[in-house]
Amino acid sequence: MAAPFPLSLSAIADYLRGMTTRARYWETIPLADMTPEEWEGLCDGCGKCCLNKLEDIDTGELIFTRVACRLFDDSTCKCSNYAQRKTIVPECVVLTPDTLADIAYWMPETCAYRLLHQGSPLPDWHPLVTGNPQSTHQANISMLGRTVSETAIDVEDWEDYPLDEQS
Repeated sequence: MAAPFPLSLSAIADYLRGMTTRARYWETIPLADMTPEEWEGLCDGCGKCCLNKLEDIDTGELIFTRVACRLFDDSTCKCSNYAQRKTIVPECVVLTPDTLADIAYWMPETCAYRLLHQGSPLPDWHPLVTGNPQSTHQANISMLGRTVSETAIDVEDWEDYPLDEQS
């Protein structure tokens, strides 16, 4: 039986080459002291940070929707123009060690940035733990194939697309 997310040996080699040489750096290096490569390497590729969120005015509850940023590609769970995202989507939040404290609350509960900021470990399925860049998808944590673009839905209708963790 074929793996649900097959990877070529060259794709795995490319992924491993992009990783830091500091073993398990996320356990010992403070977020503010990570190299740019290490910081970017924390992202598990779930795509949930690219989802539009609604906040209940009365309760403050944050509701994730399946309505994704116009630059989100749900066939790859990547931004289609990561380098220029802030220029194209001015409301895009660029996550840095300096901004994390203010915005961690709206990051997904499984987000490595949020978890490490809170002093929690990475989940067992995280690509840094498994060494497999597809492990987030294999664990069914990602938004792979589960979103609708914000360009297709009126903002007034976003509440009709709540993120159901089972979908």
